Amino acid sequence: MPESGLAPFAENDLAAPKFKQLRRAYGFDEVAIVPGDVTINPELTELGLDIGPHHFAIPFLASAMDAVVDPSFAIAMQKAGGLAVLNLEGVWTKYDDPTSILEEVASASRDEATRLLQEAYQQPIREEYIAKRIGEMRAGGAVAAVSLTPMNTKKYAALIQEAGADILVVQSTVTTARHESNSAEGLRFDKLFKDIHIPVVVGNTVGFKATLEIMRTGVAGVLVGVGPGAACTSREVLGIGVPQVTATIDCAAARDFYLKESGRYVPIITDGGIRTGGDVCKCFASGADAVMMGSPFAATVEAPGRGYHWGMATPHANLPRGTRVAVGVSTTIQKALYGPTSRTDGTENLVGALRTAMGMCGAHTVREFQQAEMVIAPAIKTEGKIYQFAQSQA
Repeated sequence: MPESGLAPFAENDLAAPKFKQLRRAYGFDEVAIVPGDVTINPELTELGLDIGPHHFAIPFLASAMDAVVDPSFAIAMQKAGGLAVLNLEGVWTKYDDPTSILEEVASASRDEATRLLQEAYQQPIREEYIAKRIGEMRAGGAVAAVSLTPMNTKKYAALIQEAGADILVVQSTVTTARHESNSAEGLRFDKLFKDIHIPVVVGNTVGFKATLEIMRTGVAGVLVGVGPGAACTSREVLGIGVPQVTATIDCAAARDFYLKESGRYVPIITDGGIRTGGDVCKCFASGADAVMMGSPFAATVEAPGRGYHWGMATPHANLPRGTRVAVGVSTTIQKALYGPTSRTDGTENLVGALRTAMGMCGAHTVREFQQAEMVIAPAIKTEGKIYQFAQSQA
């Protein structure tokens, strides 16, 4: 032993230092909602959603995707109590009548579909069609909610406000309040709000800090979710994303922090990967104020995609991050939201599922339901279900 009384240092005894720590993140199938100590009748629940001055009876939004929302779908969704967002960078603003384009995409083989979409989307946006689509939605009594990417927001913001748009959704795969670029100054929300005076919803985010910074710019809502959508392949192509339960919890924490800081409540909208009533309920129990869905609405007879669905990044000319998926035409907006249904898989009567879960947790409002206890439950969908699995595989 040396004079210090310590054993000689052995290099091979040194534990390897950690480069980074990984935290566990959870998706819909890994968690469960714990019933409350008090239950209430589902009809006593209140589901309203406010975005700026606009009130919606139910907190359900239809995604800004060409196969999901056209002006007639937006009108039907408004009548059902929800909100549909029209993509202003798709076929509805590039063609006066995109019917033939949609038919061609629907009839194409899987290998041909992306190439056809890329070719169709190469056409320039026509400003007269932007005004036309907004006018069609407003004429039908719908709140005219429209979507642009940050790149085109500065270019068309004044036009859409003049055309009568009610809500602008600024949407990209990942959105932050700070963006560095070698080109001219990018989109700055503080400057945008000096030019237009309609509510602006921004997305998508998945983390506390980015969400908080975006809320501090004055936005009216934040979309949560990177890569979970059925037609999105960002997670495969880029490896980027956070499972929706964890993403929603983190962004809800930012919303509540900002509420204490400013006194202003900014709703968060979980966007993508939502398939069933159970998924919907877990979004709200995780802290969501609303949900945005694509595939469930793409399967309605009112949707323009003819049983197919593709993401906003699918037609990207150099790095497509989406794919055309077949969802079929199997329901209506009314049945998907309110039933009645004979399906047992949770894909119809989503509003009824939400009201029932709220009732089981004793929650009168969405804000109360956000406080419901949740548990990590990897066996929640398999425990005791051996007969269901056997029947489904028969």
